[in-house]
Amino acid sequence: HMTEMHQLTRTKQTTLKSLNVCVSLSSTVCMTNCPTLIVLVGLPARGKTYISKKLTRYLNWIGVPTKEFNVGQYRRECLKIYKSFEFFRPDNEEGLKIRRQCAMAALNDVRQYLSVEGGQVAVFDATNTTRERRGTIVKFAEQNGFKVFFVESVCEDPDVIAQNIVQVKLGSPDYIHTNTEEAIEDFMKRIKCYESSYQPLDEVLDRDLSYIKIMDVGRRYLVNRVLDHIQSRIVYYLMNIHITPRSIYLCRHGESDLNIKGRIGGDSGLSARGKEFASRLRKFIQDQNIKDLKVWTSQMKRTIQTAECLGVPYEQWKSLNEIDAGVCEEMMYEEIQEHYPLEFALRDQDKYRYRYPKGESYEDLVQRLEPVIMELERQENVLVICHQAVMRCLLAYFLDKTADELPYLKCSLHSVLKLTPMAYGCKVESVCLGVEAVNTHRNRPEVGITMNEKLFQPAHSPDVFKFVVKYHVS
Repeated sequence: HMTEMHQLTRTKQTTLKSLNVCVSLSSTVCMTNCPTLIVLVGLPARGKTYISKKLTRYLNWIGVPTKEFNVGQYRRECLKIYKSFEFFRPDNEEGLKIRRQCAMAALNDVRQYLSVEGGQVAVFDATNTTRERRGTIVKFAEQNGFKVFFVESVCEDPDVIAQNIVQVKLGSPDYIHTNTEEAIEDFMKRIKCYESSYQPLDEVLDRDLSYIKIMDVGRRYLVNRVLDHIQSRIVYYLMNIHITPRSIYLCRHGESDLNIKGRIGGDSGLSARGKEFASRLRKFIQDQNIKDLKVWTSQMKRTIQTAECLGVPYEQWKSLNEIDAGVCEEMMYEEIQEHYPLEFALRDQDKYRYRYPKGESYEDLVQRLEPVIMELERQENVLVICHQAVMRCLLAYFLDKTADELPYLKCSLHSVLKLTPMAYGCKVESVCLGVEAVNTHRNRPEVGITMNEKLFQPAHSPDVFKFVVKYHVS
């Protein structure tokens, strides 16, 4: 045995030395789990910041720590007052110097975020229109052990460009004190400053780079050298988003029999008030006069019964089923606290990651709902009739809420949320349909919950000890 242990020790030492070699070569070798730098490419008003913000929101929602770095913001902080497009002229030496400094400042912050703060993905939002600038970024990434994935947005449709300028750029701090016509004229000249030196990603010259080229707002795509899981998910996501105006309606099922009893989960049918809500929901949807509305439900009775009252076709999604409360299904919170005190305390400590015994956590639910989000991005007008935990997860995606905020979002029974995606966010309208219902919302504990110390002392009760053994050891 001693000989085997010595051999094992030597093997471990050899392995550690090998790992150290890998680490020391991090400037040239990218480990499979090294951070990713997403680099936007394209002329102004091509939707780069729109893509950047949506991608950041999506990756954070699925649990990949991501942060965007907009070089324009760095420029505004450095240059407090924007005068005109002259700043962006290719022969403006002072302007070039400031823009270069701002780009390097942003890259330094990228390094800090990915190397020190634990970020996994950084989104570098700038024009990056020259091969020289992109080469600098690739070299920076190699020196720091980051993978690079380029996202180029190419658009020649003058209507799309004009719409982007009016909807987004006119609200920029650069034009806050400028009238509309002057602002549009100045921004068009700013675009011209970049056009002469713009070098798009090239299938031959850039064949060694990893990238997706999005042409004319998603009419065509060109994908090159996708290297890993994260890049694959980014490509899939970007190929599903669109900018067509639409609305997404979210609501819970009508009040159920178990809601009235204060019991969680289960698969009960609608109460009398729940049926009244379903009837009013039908009138509300008819009054909205929504074009080509799709209706989605879970596979649970209460959402199906709510949808049946609408008198329109609907689609059932198993992914939309309520969070599985495991052994706590159909229990009241008071019963859970009495029978499973440790589980009750654990859930209050970290509601997002807490998993019911033999059930699910909100974190599990987010992963289950990713295909729903992807399809919502592909579709136009949709009504989703779902459940409290599910609606919280969907709402957190659209409103860019953190994992800490998500489990406490208020999603009342008998109300409808109308979400209208905007340029850089989402407009939310809440409509109460005037049918009373029980309140199923449980507030975040006012003071940070600390575990009951008695649970962890040797003298704690035998019953509690049996519970811990049952659910944490067996």
